[in-house]
Amino acid sequence: MNPELGFEEVETSRTIADQLEKVGIEVKRNVAKTGVVGLIKGKYPGKTVLLRADMDALLIEEEADIPYKSQVPGKMHACGHDGHTAGLLGAAMILNELRDELHGNVKLIFQPAEENQGGALPMIEEGVLDNPKVDAAFACHLWGSIKEGTVHVKHGYAMAAPDIFRLKVIGKGGHAAMPHLTVDPIMISMQVMNSMQMIISRKVNPLQPAVLSFTSIHGGTTHNVIPNEVEIMGTIRSFDKELREWIPQTMENVLKGITESQGASYQFELIKRYPPLFNNHEMTDLVSNSVAKIIGEENVLEAPEANMGGEDFAYFAERVPSSFYFVGIAPNAEEAVSHHHPKFAWDDKNLLIVSQTLAQIAFDSLTKETDDLL
Repeated sequence: MNPELGFEEVETSRTIADQLEKVGIEVKRNVAKTGVVGLIKGKYPGKTVLLRADMDALLIEEEADIPYKSQVPGKMHACGHDGHTAGLLGAAMILNELRDELHGNVKLIFQPAEENQGGALPMIEEGVLDNPKVDAAFACHLWGSIKEGTVHVKHGYAMAAPDIFRLKVIGKGGHAAMPHLTVDPIMISMQVMNSMQMIISRKVNPLQPAVLSFTSIHGGTTHNVIPNEVEIMGTIRSFDKELREWIPQTMENVLKGITESQGASYQFELIKRYPPLFNNHEMTDLVSNSVAKIIGEENVLEAPEANMGGEDFAYFAERVPSSFYFVGIAPNAEEAVSHHHPKFAWDDKNLLIVSQTLAQIAFDSLTKETDDLL
């Protein structure tokens, strides 16, 4: 009911830290501004497993008819991060009661700003993977296209690198009745966008996943004036490292060629976001086996394909063996729940699966039988 945006999760993090301390868990506050780190020390020596949840909300006015509807105008939890946080708190309470059976430590990461700025990397830079050194990391996401009671795992690449581009076509404005005296950035922008779409459809192997989407275009203010410039923004999604570098380079080459041929100029900016999220095969096997103990082997499914969305848990997965899995919240196979939507809502009975599976994964990771996996 009290959503907070990235790096503004002051009350959220305070509530989390207070709850952890209340049950006797060691806590470090204000990591990467608003992040919280909890540490459960097992009775026996061993390795360290990290469990992570994101905390931030979105700039969306909530329209869902639920008793815990957002009380903050223009902000809501439209992606389930409040569920991730509550689920990890539940897992923390379970594991804290089992600390005398743990061979090693569980590090609890409550991370700010996954949606936009990215809070994972700042937390890593402030040392959350050290003292004690983390040997494996796990996280999950509530997922609206997966049926309740089921979990999807994905070996290998699970989510894409969600890079952002901004470009500007700079022409020469003038009266719309005398276009020959102008360099029309609107017409040039149309050529640019059509040609850039051909990068994906005609220059990238169709068996290699890649997305190029234009999501914003601004130019002009009235009906009878050709503007001086047009600004365009969008996203590039990919998994392959070389392709990730090649697509924006090729986009700029297209932009340069078209604008120069028409007597215009351009600006191009690439904002690299999170790396693609890669799930370690052994850790994903561990997740499958642990989750099956909670919901049954028949309800743990391999995702049929990777997702082109982005997720900054990828920074953890780059540094330690990790696995990220998806917990279903769709009421049935025909009724998907849309993320980032004003009416986003789900049954909080699914929190039990989040808490139980995260706890089971950590518990299984820190037993003598599975210690060699880490």
